[in-house]
Parts: sequence; C-alpha cells; structure tokens
Amino acid sequence: MPRLVWHEKRLPRKCVVRATTLPTSQEAPTTQSTSGSLDGSNRSSKAKRAMIIGGDGYCGWATALHLSKKGYEVAIVDNLVRRLFDHQLGLDSLTPISSIHNRIRCWKSLTGQTIELFIGDICDFEFLAETFKSFEPDAVVHFGEQRSAPYSMIDRSRAVFTQHNNVIGTLNVLFAIKEFREDCHLVKLGTMGEYGTPNIDIEEGFITITHNGRTDTLPYPKQASSFYHLNETAMHEELYNRFDYDGVFGTALNRFCVQAAVGHPLTVYGKGGQTRGYLDIRDTVQCVELAIANPANPGEFRVFNQFTEQFSVNELAALVTKAGQKLGLDVQTISVPNPRVEAEEHYYNAKHTKLVELGLKPHLLSDSLIDSLLNFAIKYKDRVDTKQIMPSVSWRKIGVKPRTITA
Repeated sequence: MPRLVWHEKRLPRKCVVRATTLPTSQEAPTTQSTSGSLDGSNRSSKAKRAMIIGGDGYCGWATALHLSKKGYEVAIVDNLVRRLFDHQLGLDSLTPISSIHNRIRCWKSLTGQTIELFIGDICDFEFLAETFKSFEPDAVVHFGEQRSAPYSMIDRSRAVFTQHNNVIGTLNVLFAIKEFREDCHLVKLGTMGEYGTPNIDIEEGFITITHNGRTDTLPYPKQASSFYHLNETAMHEELYNRFDYDGVFGTALNRFCVQAAVGHPLTVYGKGGQTRGYLDIRDTVQCVELAIANPANPGEFRVFNQFTEQFSVNELAALVTKAGQKLGLDVQTISVPNPRVEAEEHYYNAKHTKLVELGLKPHLLSDSLIDSLLNFAIKYKDRVDTKQIMPSVSWRKIGVKPRTITA
C-alpha cells in the first residue's frame, strides 16, 4: 500500500550529493558535474539498504532480486505506470508478468528474503519523503524514468509526460537525499543516446578540450540495450522479467528473436548501420552493485559507460539469422522504412573501461545466449501479437492530438 505523510519543514542544511550515473538505455539527460575522477581509495562498501526506484521495471526488478540475493535490505519504489502503458497501447510482454505483490511474495517464499514495497509517484515529493524517512536508504538506484524514445514520440502529451516524469522525478530524488539522507549514494541510469553518433571517440562522461589556447575538462555532450537473461528471474515463472518485442518498447535483439520464432522476416530499420552498445542484463546488475560498493566521494559525480560490446543492427540480424538456422528456422531479413530520424551509417567508438577496472566480468553475446533467447521466444510464441511487430510510431508524424495505438 502507498505510504503517504506530510512532513515538517526543516531548516536548510549544507549538503553535497555524491552520484554515479550509468548511461545505458534511452532516458533523460544526466546532471552536469565538476569531476569525473574515479580516484578515492578511502571508499568502502558500507551500503546495505538499497532503494530501487522503478523496481518493477526491466532493469529495476533484476537489480532488486540481485541485491536482495547478495544480502542487501531492498525496497522497491514504483508507481506501476509501465504496466499502464501496456494497457493504454494494447501491448504485452512476451513473458507472463505477475503483479508486483505476487512477485515479492514469490521471492520471499523461495529465498526467505523480504523486499519492501512503496507504491507511489516520485514526482509527488510528500510520498517520496515518506519513503526516505521510512526506509532510510544507504544507496538509491534510480531506474524510475520513461526510457522509450518511441513512446515519447507518440504525441505531444507523451513527450511532455516524459520530460516531466524524468526531470521532476530526478529533482525530487536529489532534494530527498539532501533533506533526509545526505550520506546516501545515488546511482542513476542515464542514456548513451545523449552522446549521439559523433565522428570522434566517445569518452566516459568527460572530455578535455583546448579552444583558443584555453584547456578545460567538460561533461561530454551526451545507446545501449540490455539482453534478457538472469538466473534469479528464471527461478520461478512469477519472477519472470519483461520481454518486450513491440515497436514502442522492444529492443532490436528482442524483436529479431521473436520475429524469427514466429516466421516473420527480421525488420531492419533503414540501412541497418546504426551501431549501439549492448550488455547482458547480468552485467547491468553487476555494474549497479559495483557502483554501490565503490561509491563516489562526497560532491563527486561520476559517469560509467555501461556496455560491454557494440553491434550494428545488421550485425545483430546476422547473428539471429545464423542461430535461427541452426534451430531449423527459416529466417529472412527485410529492410523497412526507418520510423526514426537518425544516422543510419556512422562512426561509433565508445570507451567503457571504468567498470572493468572496478571488477566487472562481462557476459558477452554468444551463440549459446542467442540460442537461449530464441528458444525462449519459441516457448512463448503463442503469446506473440503479430500486429505489434511492425513499427507504429514515426518521428516525422508526431502531433498535438492525443493518439491511441489500437491493438
């Protein structure tokens, strides 16, 4: 149940927030910083109470289970709006998704571990204040943003919602840390989409430039995706994570695996040269754990580029085609008009060394992983709505009139 309370006004206190951002999937821009250093040998892993904002979502649920298994006291904060999006747009996950209450009950019955639940909107500061005072987190992992670029381009109202939810929600989190838990470490998911596709190497958050004889280190003017796989979510069907394959929330790899499973040609947008970073969901939760265990110094803001490999859309399609043919599937590929406005052929070379230096042991995309994804898609292919396979949102056609995507 939501826990709501009005809090008394307090005198302002001096506070500096320490934060780490992990650019990975399509989300709002991250905050500027004055430092990008990883220096700080005095840091230690003391955080044992982790609040996962957006803990009912794809990355959040996997992270909540992983940290709970590692011995953290975990609380999930979520307004469950991602489930509402599916109802509004006539979409559904390939996998059957239990309610958040059943998920948490199932986890406790299997492991004995309790996960606290706060249902409410972080844009409501009174609600957020109560969660901080009640749970008293040592670390906050912020996944609670609308991350889908196609969703934000459906119409004006969704574009405005995305900005309000992502910006105001994050501001409220920062103020809650300042007011109630000034020693708390914030780990926030960002987006490598901020970097775009520049014709230079992409640094990890900061770049040193010289202009007119003056040199300074600036925040790099800021797309990775996560693969579906995690041991904890496979323990029971009620723990299953999302597997989105539609044109609004589905990633390219998910879409291709589902398309191959049901005999639909793989739909490559445009020329297919769009290159992005990718990582296994097991690495996503490992990156979050490493960031929590190695917190930033007070007042420090760090950026870790969270991906382990990079592929073009054409390369992903070729990998799925090869794996599908091994399983006896007749996999074809077609090019469809690109619904997005983006460079379809470009230079892309992003740095991602800091998390490896902290101990990240990556799970790279392999034939066996694609095989498991395909077998998973085949197992649930009766749940596939083929009307959701083709893209339904166009960047060039966004308008003011509210739009409903019919099932």
